[in-house]
Amino acid sequence: MNINLSGKRALVGGSTSGIGKAIAMQLAVSGAAVTLMSRSLEKLEAVKAELPTPHKQHHQIIQVDFTDFEAYKTIISTYFESNSVDILVNNTQGPDAGTALEKEVSDYQQAFDLLFKNVVLTTELALKAMRKAKWGRVINVASVSVKEPLAHLVLSNSIRAAVVTWAKSLATEVGPDQITVNSILTGYFDTERIASLNAKKAREQGISEAAVFKQLEAGVPVRRIGKPEEYGFLVAFLASEQAAYITGTQIPIDGGLLSSL
Repeated sequence: MNINLSGKRALVGGSTSGIGKAIAMQLAVSGAAVTLMSRSLEKLEAVKAELPTPHKQHHQIIQVDFTDFEAYKTIISTYFESNSVDILVNNTQGPDAGTALEKEVSDYQQAFDLLFKNVVLTTELALKAMRKAKWGRVINVASVSVKEPLAHLVLSNSIRAAVVTWAKSLATEVGPDQITVNSILTGYFDTERIASLNAKKAREQGISEAAVFKQLEAGVPVRRIGKPEEYGFLVAFLASEQAAYITGTQIPIDGGLLSSL
């Protein structure tokens, strides 16, 4: 199957490392013109220089801080005044780790701004052109935690579940416009985020980070954690014409980690 996204414009959040970068790379390989979003201008410029241009497409960058909602609102609204996208990949960094007993109401509010308000705002702006064109793809980077909450990640568990429920509702409303809305339930991938969480677990358990990594691998049926490029393949497919009949779904990419159906 040949996935051809030439002529399509994509906006990818958190796209200078890990899963976000892998998504941006695969969309570019498939021919899409990609706009990268991240905090570091230096990293944005570096990743933009790496992006393939098989169809001589023009890539762009937006420097944003997802943790500052008001500033983000201004920047992303300005972007959409002169740009439109066909493919939106909602992806931000995760909120701080911690348990329900450790977190306060203010922590949940910050996580809500980061994971929910940013996603809803960006999607609302992107949908204007998508609905006129009668074509669009909204893809949310979520987590397996919306089905099976993960220990020490109460903020992510809670707010990502809200995003997935919102996305399911949205899918039914924009379906007549031939816009698909899907959420990906992310398992363990070899990223900086996992490395950071592993380091925290290692300190708490008094073991090495390598031992924590082995624990993760042992809990996955395929006995390894995912490669970011494997994530990019799934997103490219969901962004393609071949996936036009897939919407309102929550697709796990986790090596079989989830126990639930």
